[in-house]
Amino acid sequence: MADAEDLPFADTSFDAVVSTFGVIFSPDQDRAAAEMVRVCRSGGRIGLTNWTPEGFIGQMFKTIGKYLPPPTGARSPAVWGTREWLQTTFGAAASALRAEPRHFTFRYRSAQHFLDIFRAYYGPMLKAFEMLEEAGGKALARDIIDLVGCVDTSNDETMVVPSEYLEVVITKR
Repeated sequence: MADAEDLPFADTSFDAVVSTFGVIFSPDQDRAAAEMVRVCRSGGRIGLTNWTPEGFIGQMFKTIGKYLPPPTGARSPAVWGTREWLQTTFGAAASALRAEPRHFTFRYRSAQHFLDIFRAYYGPMLKAFEMLEEAGGKALARDIIDLVGCVDTSNDETMVVPSEYLEVVITKR
């Protein structure tokens, strides 16, 4: 484990650099991307999985953002889930960039169960609820339950929600 914005490795140290829904939360996203490129050798690959803005988690980020906007200068982690940002950020260093939409299906006993688990363990949601006063927390909880209700495909009391992400493979020049 290391600081994504200041990787403690020499230039071109790795054949592969991978992040699964992690680097997207770096405060300085451009710096974190540059570090991934720096430590990847020529011909090596950078592999990413990134939530898209349109998918369930991207929509959840937007819902949280209505209550707690990101700090000044920070961008949504879902920007990593756009081909435009990936091309702008990695394009000059890439000989190839492939971004394929995929889906992960969240399955929970109920929308409330999902909320309880994410509120306790998922960093962005945990931090949001910690920062909100009681009334704001209750309103955010209602909005998240409503969001689940809009995309839940279970047809019963359980929760089955597909969430789009991009599977990204960048080949470094």
